[in-house]
Amino acid sequence: MGIPMKRYFFIPLTVLLSVVLSAQVHITIDDPATWTAQALAPYVGQEVIFDSPLTISSNSSSSSLVISPTRLFTANNQALPGSVENSNVVIHNSACSMTLYDMPSRSNDAPYRCGEKIYDLRVKVNSTKSLSWRDWRCVGNTRAELEQGIPDLGDYRLLICAMNLEYYLVANAGYPGPSSYSQHQYQRTKVGKALALINADAYGLVEVELGSEALKEIADDLNNKIPGRSFTQVMDYTKATGTNTKSGFVYDANKLRPVGALQRVTEGPANRKMMQCFEEIATGERFIFSINHFKAKTSGGVGPDADHGQGNYNATRTAEARGVYTMYEAVSYAMNEPDILIMGDLNAYAKEDPIMVFLNHEMIDLHRAFHADSSYSYQFSGLAGYLDHAISNKTLYLQVTGMCGFHINSDENDRYTYDKSSDNTMFRSSDHDPVLVGLKLDSTLSREINPYIYNANYSDSLVFQNMYDLNNPDKKSYFAIYTIDGLPICPVTEIKYTDEMMQQKDKTYTIAADNPNLPKEIKQYLPLPPGLYIIHIYFRNTVMRYKVMVR
Repeated sequence: MGIPMKRYFFIPLTVLLSVVLSAQVHITIDDPATWTAQALAPYVGQEVIFDSPLTISSNSSSSSLVISPTRLFTANNQALPGSVENSNVVIHNSACSMTLYDMPSRSNDAPYRCGEKIYDLRVKVNSTKSLSWRDWRCVGNTRAELEQGIPDLGDYRLLICAMNLEYYLVANAGYPGPSSYSQHQYQRTKVGKALALINADAYGLVEVELGSEALKEIADDLNNKIPGRSFTQVMDYTKATGTNTKSGFVYDANKLRPVGALQRVTEGPANRKMMQCFEEIATGERFIFSINHFKAKTSGGVGPDADHGQGNYNATRTAEARGVYTMYEAVSYAMNEPDILIMGDLNAYAKEDPIMVFLNHEMIDLHRAFHADSSYSYQFSGLAGYLDHAISNKTLYLQVTGMCGFHINSDENDRYTYDKSSDNTMFRSSDHDPVLVGLKLDSTLSREINPYIYNANYSDSLVFQNMYDLNNPDKKSYFAIYTIDGLPICPVTEIKYTDEMMQQKDKTYTIAADNPNLPKEIKQYLPLPPGLYIIHIYFRNTVMRYKVMVR
C-alpha cells in the first residue's frame, strides 16, 4: 500500500494581504461637532484605525492621554452660563473624549503637548472610552515651532504682552511661590527666556510677589538678554507678599513714557488692578494700559459669591470689572484719551458676567475678534479657554494689528514647572499663556466697526459678504444668531456654501428666505421675529459682529 501524498495549497501573498487589510476597521469622523465615542461600541476588543485626525486634549497624566476629535473647550468660554448651548458643550465634551494608554515615551525636549494632531491612529478598543495605542503619526504644536518666535501679529509698532507669572517671588521663600532660592532661579530662568523671546515693548505682569523688587529683577534680566533695550518699571513703592500678589508694568523707556499717575482700582483684592496711560515717544500717540488680576474661583464663596455656575466669587469679579470700567472713564476724561487696552488674568471665561460688563459697554473681546471661538490661554481638567484677556474700546480696536495667546504654557504638562523639574526652557514658565497684542497707534482713524443695520421693511433680510476663500478651502466659515441678551437663536453653525457661491468670492448676498443661493443652514432660522439681534460671522480667524434691528 503506498504512502498517501500530502497536499499543499499555496495562497498567493497578494490574496493574504488583501484578507488582512480587509479585516482592518477604519473609523471616519464626518462631523467632529456631533461624533461621540459610542460609535466605537461595535469594535470593543478589536483593532481600529482612525482615518480622521484626533487631538490631544489633556496630557496631565504620565501614563495616558485624553484625545478627542477637536480640542475641548470649557463650556463657559463658548456659551452663556445656563444656556442650552452651554449644556450641549458639556455633554459633547464628555461624549467625544477617549483615554489613550500605552503610548511610547518621549524626551523632555519633545513632550506630549495638548493640541497636537494625531493622524493614522491605530488602537485596540478596550471600551468606548479606553484605547490602547498601537501606532500613529503626530504633527503640529511642538516646542520647536514655538521656539522660532511669536505668531504673526501684523505690521505693529508696539508689542504689548500680559502674563500671569504664577507667584514670581524674589526672596523670603514661602507659600505660594518658590520654596527655595534654587527654585526661584529655575523660575527666573524660565520666565526670563519667555519674556525675552516675546521681546515686547510693554509688559503687564500679574502674580508678582514683593512688588517692585520682582519687577526690577525682571526688567534687569530683559536688559541683559536684549541688546539696545532700556526696560524699567512703573514704580508704585508698595510691597506685597503671600497671597496678596501684585500687578505691575515693565516697559522700554526708549519706546514709551508713562503719562500721569499710576491708578489703582480698589474693588476686590488690593494691588491687583493697575492702570497707566502711556505715550509712544516716536509718534506722541497715547493709550491707556490696564493690567488686572481678578479674584480667583477658589472655594469659600458665600451668598452672591457662592458658585452659581461661574465659580466662586463671581460677584466680586463682576464688581472688579465695573470698577475697572469706572476707573477707565475717569482716566480717559482726565487724560483726554479714549483708547484703552484691558489685559490680565480676569479669572473669568469669555461668556461669564465680568466679561459681559465690558462687552455691554460695547468694548471688543480681541480673542473673539481675531480668533473666533478657537482662542485659549489656559487649560483646566483637559478643557481649554481663556481667563487671560485682551479687551479694547472701539477706537483702539482700529489700531490693533493682531492678537494671540502664545501657547508656551497651557499646552504643557505641569511636571515641567520650576518646582517639579530641572527643566530650564521657557516652557511651563507659568500655568497661563502670555497674551500678545500688536498696536499701530493712529488717533486719526475713525470708522464704524460694529454697524447697526436697520431693516425697516423685511424681517428676513441681512446683507453679508460671501467669505469662502478659494485659496484656503479648509478654512471654514461659521455664523451664529443671538438675542440682544446673548441667548442663542442659532448656535455656532458651519456655513456650507453651494458650488455657485464658491466660485464667486466676495460677492454680496442677501440673507432672505427666497434667495436660492442662501445656505440652508441659515434659511432654517428665517424669518426672524421683530427684535434686536446680534449676528456673528466667523471667518479667517476674525469675527464680524452685526447688530440687526428687525421691525
